Amino acid sequence: MDRIKLERLRGLVSCEAVLLQAGFVLDEKESSRRARKFRRSPEILIVTHAGAGWFDPLSDHKGDVFALAGFLEGISFPAAVERICELAGRNTPSFVPRHSPDRPVATAPVLERWQNRPLMTPVSPGFRYLTEARALPGPILRRAIRADRIRQGPFASAWFRHDDDAGNVSGWEERGPDWRGFSTGGTKTLFCFGARNAPRVCITEAAIDALSLAALEGARGDTLYASTGGGWAPAVAHHIEAITTGRMLVAATDADPQGEVYADRLRNIADHLGCDFVRLRPHAQDWNEELRAQ
Repeated sequence: MDRIKLERLRGLVSCEAVLLQAGFVLDEKESSRRARKFRRSPEILIVTHAGAGWFDPLSDHKGDVFALAGFLEGISFPAAVERICELAGRNTPSFVPRHSPDRPVATAPVLERWQNRPLMTPVSPGFRYLTEARALPGPILRRAIRADRIRQGPFASAWFRHDDDAGNVSGWEERGPDWRGFSTGGTKTLFCFGARNAPRVCITEAAIDALSLAALEGARGDTLYASTGGGWAPAVAHHIEAITTGRMLVAATDADPQGEVYADRLRNIADHLGCDFVRLRPHAQDWNEELRAQ
């Protein structure tokens, strides 16, 4: 099949369609418009680029719809093309056509976009969302706001800051009533709340979970609460090593298969650094669920 036909075929079948056909189920709670999470226990795959791309959050596997078919079934590229041809010819409910994202692409530098967002106050829509829907205590939020860790995002959302090695904004987690994602063009490192030189470092999967754990523990003065933003990239691992060398590393990830995989990776980092390690699990699936239950 020539390149033009391959591109036409790639545009006909989305990665979502392939996953649904393979028995995966969309996790609405953990999905956003830009990143849709699919589960087939214990497997987890994320669909991006409006259905044109995908990646495995627990490995380095990623690609287009042909790579996905090959990854799922362990078949060659020609066989994967044949499988996508079959899906393109089926008229079933599992077929999900690709569409263009309705969110404009950000063009301004990351730091400029962060600085242009208003400071969050107790009357901000994002503050009300975090206190009312997420049950985060006002004193915890005000402390994070004073440290410029959170800013008001659009549509009642909140932005949670990630920093590079120099302490500059590298990106941010975005959470709101109808939106979750990461800054366009940004780089995931770590969201951090608390003393940078604290002897105890708790790593969670989301900034809201980091703040929830801080609330549950009374914001311990000996603890730095951090979040990976739900991803695991070389920059994330680098920053975890940088802030945990010589300290206690606490894997406070979710109580689910993905959380256990992240915890194992954190345990390996602790072993490599020769630092103390503790696995801390929430009684609910994540720390915010536990906080809201209380």
